[in-house]
Amino acid sequence: MSDRAPAVTPSRTAAVIPAAGRGVRLGPGAPKALRALGGTPMLVHAVRAMAASRAVSLVVVVAPPDGAAEVRALLDDHPLTGHDRAEVLVVPGGGTRQESVRLGLAALPADVSTVLVHDAARPLVPVDTVDAVIAAVREGAPAVVPALPLADTVKQVAPRGGAAEGEPELVTGTPERALLRAVQTPQGFDRRTLDAAHEKFADLEGEGATDDAGMVERLGAPVVLVPGHEEAFKVTRPLDLVLAEAVLARRRANDGF
Repeated sequence: MSDRAPAVTPSRTAAVIPAAGRGVRLGPGAPKALRALGGTPMLVHAVRAMAASRAVSLVVVVAPPDGAAEVRALLDDHPLTGHDRAEVLVVPGGGTRQESVRLGLAALPADVSTVLVHDAARPLVPVDTVDAVIAAVREGAPAVVPALPLADTVKQVAPRGGAAEGEPELVTGTPERALLRAVQTPQGFDRRTLDAAHEKFADLEGEGATDDAGMVERLGAPVVLVPGHEEAFKVTRPLDLVLAEAVLARRRANDGF
């Protein structure tokens, strides 16, 4: 019998970026993920944000179903720089965000055990936040979400039904703000847990279908929070884009970003 220990294949961390949506709230034109930020598409910033973590060895971009070739060409025109470069894979997405994430998961190699799911519309998340999420998953948490305390009071309202937009809404309660958090991405997962959630809730609709951590909650698995960052905000409306431009300009002035 050999005294040599069996070879152990190191686990890997990969990031999945669903970028198949059109982002209508930013107005007509290119899909949100392809809008320019500081002269560079937001999607490129998001890929670079994930690859900035030395723990991430693969980034899977889930493109619009008919736009994978365009996204691949775009990323080839903006190659990664810096540390040992992560591999970037582009796959076609589906008709919903949930389906697109599932297709991204299906493209991951077998040796990936930790998965990040990141919004392409959060292009400026700092690497420290990415690393904190990965570390918490590697320490045993099935699901990890970066989050911030709420600055504003939140009101619960009755569903408006067929009421016109802008009509007054009836307040039904005021949740305790100290118990609430605004969640961000990347969300991090033990791969087996996330695969199980997507398999069990493949046809989920509503809010749960847009939040992978929410799907894991439905499995009954624990979800933990780590501190988020104010610069990891989601670029959804034109004013968000103005703020993102300002953050990027400050980074470039201060850090040579």
